[in-house]
Amino acid sequence: MLEKEKAGSGAAATRIALVGYGLVGKAHVSAIKRSPALELAAIVEPAEASRQSALSEAVPVFGSLEEMFDQVTSVDGVILATPTLLHVEQGLACIERQCPVLVEKPIAATSADGLALVKAANDSRVPLLVGHHRRYNPIVRATKAAIENGDVGQLRAIQTTCWFYKPDHYFDEAPWRTKKGAGPISVNLVHDVDLLRHFCGEVVRVQAQAVPSIRGFENEDLAAAILTFANGAVATISVADAIASPWSWELTARENPNFPPTDQTCYLIGGTLGSLTVPDLKVWSHEDEPNWWTPMAARNLTAISGESLTDQARHFARVIRGEEEPVVSGFEGLKSLQVVEAVHQAADTGQAVEIAQLEIDEDVAD
Repeated sequence: MLEKEKAGSGAAATRIALVGYGLVGKAHVSAIKRSPALELAAIVEPAEASRQSALSEAVPVFGSLEEMFDQVTSVDGVILATPTLLHVEQGLACIERQCPVLVEKPIAATSADGLALVKAANDSRVPLLVGHHRRYNPIVRATKAAIENGDVGQLRAIQTTCWFYKPDHYFDEAPWRTKKGAGPISVNLVHDVDLLRHFCGEVVRVQAQAVPSIRGFENEDLAAAILTFANGAVATISVADAIASPWSWELTARENPNFPPTDQTCYLIGGTLGSLTVPDLKVWSHEDEPNWWTPMAARNLTAISGESLTDQARHFARVIRGEEEPVVSGFEGLKSLQVVEAVHQAADTGQAVEIAQLEIDEDVAD
């Protein structure tokens, strides 16, 4: 990792290399370009057609991570926006070169593989971040604050809906998305699981059901899960990528301009004193003490959805410069993956899965 100046007038830009010039990778490029303190140093893309397309970004383009490291010496950090099965191998390559890395979610295909990556980063003292970018959204920060401030009283339950319809060409462009382990549980539900952990704490028990893809893919296209938290709260989640629906974070949070927004909600958060809808941030409570025979009224919290990927990229740069600790460390990403893995296991076996605390808590937690 290069020594960098503190951000400010005349400070050198933090140079970031991107690996994977696909749908998510292009979004990261846009986020970097929106940040004056950041500079896109290089792009790595193994696919010939995508590599030719990446030349339009006017930076060096390489077919492999090793080639990029051999030829570009001034790289301060790497963003991995590649298929999940490549995350550990590529992450370890960055860590071996003492290069901070931000890996897209999920951190790995399995928690065992993710654990190896987290341990390697911890042992080498190399910053490892996971791309759960929603945590940077002002709406999420306002929700977290409302829960911690007691706006809903004792947290009891959350209902989460993650329904949308991915078109056929989404899968045609990247056939790996049709394979086992690349369904909406791993690709989409992991975001909601991470936010639920952020809001409620650690998950101790998981029950789940999954339904095979109606398009004939190897993975599921519909699943539902019940998560029980250490504090006694319970969350119910439903996820599908073959349901035409206005109820998902993507379509309600106005976080990504590529998704046409609706005026609906996707989270219902309930407590002993009131309830909160997200992302519209309405807090519902009774006029006096809680009583189903007395009127309820809603008040609105204030937060404007921001460019979470841009905020994440800027945070990554500050972590590289030693100014901040990771918001979503490798360890945090690993614990969210552990829950997603339990959802898969519970759906496959029909049995509830108990989640044990990872043994490396004291080694990697701040």
